[in-house]
Amino acid sequence: MDILIGPAEAGKTIRAYLSGDLGYSSNLLKRLKFSENGIRIDGGWVTVRHVLREGEVLSLAVEDRPEDVSPYLIPAELPLGILYEDDWITAVNKPPDMPAHPSQGHHLDTAANALAYRYRDRVYVFRPVNRLDRDTSGCMLTSNTKDASFKMYAAMTEGRISKRYLAVLDGIPPEGEGVIRSYMRRKPGSVIEREECPPDADGAKEALTRYRLLASTEDKDHSLVLCSPVTGRTHQLRVQFAGVGCPITGDSLYGTASPLIPRHALHSYQTTFPHPATGEVMTVTAPLPDDMRALLFSLGLPADLPEGPDPSSLPD
Repeated sequence: MDILIGPAEAGKTIRAYLSGDLGYSSNLLKRLKFSENGIRIDGGWVTVRHVLREGEVLSLAVEDRPEDVSPYLIPAELPLGILYEDDWITAVNKPPDMPAHPSQGHHLDTAANALAYRYRDRVYVFRPVNRLDRDTSGCMLTSNTKDASFKMYAAMTEGRISKRYLAVLDGIPPEGEGVIRSYMRRKPGSVIEREECPPDADGAKEALTRYRLLASTEDKDHSLVLCSPVTGRTHQLRVQFAGVGCPITGDSLYGTASPLIPRHALHSYQTTFPHPATGEVMTVTAPLPDDMRALLFSLGLPADLPEGPDPSSLPD
């Protein structure tokens, strides 16, 4: 990446410019410092202590190289909705029954395979900002550059990315809106399953979810909730709603299977994030998939996407 230095940048050290103006993390700075031709001025190698002058061309080796591409990621033409796309980031609408990335038994049927096919004419490295379970549908963000990946990771760890989900539950939460706070860990002896546990248990990590009840059935057997995980624990929503006595409908791992839907009824409905290049706060929204629409219709619950306040506005 080449940057023509103007009067606003002149007089700053490269370190100050990269960390301050461009928002580069210390890890990315370190990687550039120790990469061959990582940082150059007018074609010549310099250190991060170099003071920029107007008219200079600052070159940064942040582009992906062929050796960065995983040999196990095979492009595959698969249906995958694109919610937003530019040189920095792609937001996809992941369908249910599609893993996020290749794993044992899933080498050609993942969102990563689909994106590798979409960007097959360039060097493409799959960099998910957030991952969704195979059976969870909806918004999933991916970074298209090293620079964007570092910035989105920082935004995620600093809590500047918010995610909102729609879930159909077996039963009704104890309150119309509120916060579920618990501790979770990997269930001993299991690779996949998680469990709630005491705060002082081995591997315990705090899990915090805000939710708002949107509707319930007349018989009180099912409800529709809008929920926002503040922390990002594996299976967090599934475990916590089961923990308060209303597991997600169709969740055979933490609740019971349902004849009305072949997977857990959880959809990543909306994601808000700062754009890694401009800092503009953006929101992408994923429409409900057909199977969740059919479930809501069969239960007599509304299938319109919610408007108004979201759970992230609830107090802790």
